[in-house]
Amino acid sequence: MKPNNIKVFEHDSLYLGKDENSLTDDQFKALQLYNRDNKLPFYNLLYKGVKFCEFVGVIQIGKLVIEVLPKADKKINDEVSKTRWEKVLINMLRSVGSFEVKETSSSSLKIKPNSVLDLYFEKFLNEVEYLYHNGLIKQYRKTEGNLNSLKGNLLFGKHIQKNITHQERFYVKFNTYDIVHIFHVIIYKAIKVLKQINTNVSLGSKIGALQLLFPEMPDIKIMEGLFNKIIYNRKTIIYKNAIEIAKLLLLNFHPDLIKGRQNVLALMFDMNILWEKFVFISLKNKLKDFKVTAQNRKLFWTPEKGYCSTIRADILIKQNNESFVLDTKWKNLYGKNPSSDDLQQMFVYHKYYNAKKVALIYPGNQNQMHGVYEYKSKNNIKENKCSLISLNVNDDVKKWQIEISQEISNWVNENNN
Repeated sequence: MKPNNIKVFEHDSLYLGKDENSLTDDQFKALQLYNRDNKLPFYNLLYKGVKFCEFVGVIQIGKLVIEVLPKADKKINDEVSKTRWEKVLINMLRSVGSFEVKETSSSSLKIKPNSVLDLYFEKFLNEVEYLYHNGLIKQYRKTEGNLNSLKGNLLFGKHIQKNITHQERFYVKFNTYDIVHIFHVIIYKAIKVLKQINTNVSLGSKIGALQLLFPEMPDIKIMEGLFNKIIYNRKTIIYKNAIEIAKLLLLNFHPDLIKGRQNVLALMFDMNILWEKFVFISLKNKLKDFKVTAQNRKLFWTPEKGYCSTIRADILIKQNNESFVLDTKWKNLYGKNPSSDDLQQMFVYHKYYNAKKVALIYPGNQNQMHGVYEYKSKNNIKENKCSLISLNVNDDVKKWQIEISQEISNWVNENNN
């Protein structure tokens, strides 16, 4: 029997086959249809297989969970390496807030996860349990109906149409104050989806109990625009964590609508963006004597007609009126030089931000290398340098963040002149 969990690294491939780490025909067809219907860049289709891109996370097809893990060291496809990188991914997601933004419940994550997906499932269940035990809030909603008493506003046209032979009734529109509203409709739908796709035995009873406890809600089609209309107030802000995780699950769930297909749920993250956010959060939290900002945009070019172009530095550090620019790259150079495009980009940052130093930040063996741009300044001095900084990957996320901040702090303060 094939396992319900397959672990691969980013840029790895999976093919049709009969061994334990291969796809069945139905699973491959489900991935083909998901790719066609959603046009997402998580993987490319191959002949009888798929090749994963720089996105990491989980793709669930029916009962099969495929974990796509990050990798920044030499290829070792053993289970020890995969377990290690699974832990690294979970820690990074937690640190940047992609998993836990703000705790509203006192529940902690207790299960032994089979994948990153299980962590999102349990977090959602903990949030819903917290909301239920603290009392589901009520809101006003508009209701129409045929009543035996006049209540609210009489809808005269519908009243004549429906009650021409029932003069004792009134077709009215009125306000109802109850628990049937959009927050609970979304949560109830997410619970039903979890019941359908969960593969972790430890969560099964918890999902079943919540489905019985939570009041049944109307079934509506969930679209992204629905979440954009949600406005939180003082009473409803406690729903935000549960709604955000429900949004993540419901919008990425591709249900089986045709016989022979399988449900697909993809929860994937761009590793380049995750690495950038992780380094930024690490520096922001640890470098208290520096001003650290991310995605620092500046106007770069203004045409006579049309839209302006901007320039954006990943991370900008300021200290004593001096600027330092960092650009993060999720790849291991293995001792090679960075690409010319990356170096040219850093040269522009150096000039445009009037930076004292610039550096490219990579994962890998801890190391610093410095280079000088070959051009002559007004004083005939080569004064613009670009550093390459490799940061060791540490399984302990707190220690890792401290190491990152110390390495960058040392780079900022060292004399490279």
